[in-house]
Amino acid sequence: MSFAKLTGGVGIGLRHPHFAEILETKPELAFLEIHSENYFNPHGQSRYYLDQLMLQYPISCHGIGLSLGSSDPLSASHLMQLKDLVDHCQPVLISEHLSWGSINGQFFNDLLPLPYTQELLNHFSARVEQVQDILGRQILIENPSAYLQFSTVEMPEWALLNALVERTGCGLLLDLNNIYVSAMNLGFSSSEYLAEINANAVQEVHLAGFTRKVLPEGEILIDTHGSRVSDPVWHLYQSYLKANPTVATLIEWDSDIPPLSVLLEEQQKALVYG
Repeated sequence: MSFAKLTGGVGIGLRHPHFAEILETKPELAFLEIHSENYFNPHGQSRYYLDQLMLQYPISCHGIGLSLGSSDPLSASHLMQLKDLVDHCQPVLISEHLSWGSINGQFFNDLLPLPYTQELLNHFSARVEQVQDILGRQILIENPSAYLQFSTVEMPEWALLNALVERTGCGLLLDLNNIYVSAMNLGFSSSEYLAEINANAVQEVHLAGFTRKVLPEGEILIDTHGSRVSDPVWHLYQSYLKANPTVATLIEWDSDIPPLSVLLEEQQKALVYG
């Protein structure tokens, strides 16, 4: 199962404060990425603006609420609303996370970590296949940021993602900021991760900022997506693009939303690296 890729180019995440300005100024962007759940209401203000913007830009749907790694059944209502949105805006990409966020019908405002085991791979693969069958589309799975590691780990994250691609035909969304944050927090090599991940499956790259926090036990990096992309992540990006020049790139900014001009500065910087 597949669909047309974006061929290179840099887009930005579409955020509410920028709706009107993007419509008015029409900046040159390869695509706009939306958080799917914010556009489920067909009569809401967000959907009103989306209907206008999708006439000018390709749209990517980035979900944060399916809770693919949960043991709860997938929400039928959530899936139907997502399908309605996908059918409506015909996005070039659809993505979700390697995480979970619900238990016993209760949802959390977090993307929580998973144990990288064969059991998890079996479970997650079945869920991805279920979603792809309902949508009639391939989805991308994004690597999470990590602050701890389960005591029982049967495979590294990249191996699990590669196996997931082989089993389900899904694609990958590679968040380079998340890789850097996880590598610094858990002590593995970002370069090894990028060397081992299935580059042919990667259709999109995310770039974002992190926050550095000093605790009594030591320093930790927090994936806040609330600042400019850090120099180490730019270096990872530059290295990755040398081998994968046609991957689509997104500037992601989710908290402390700045003026649109700041996102466009980051977008232009990514174009220079490309």
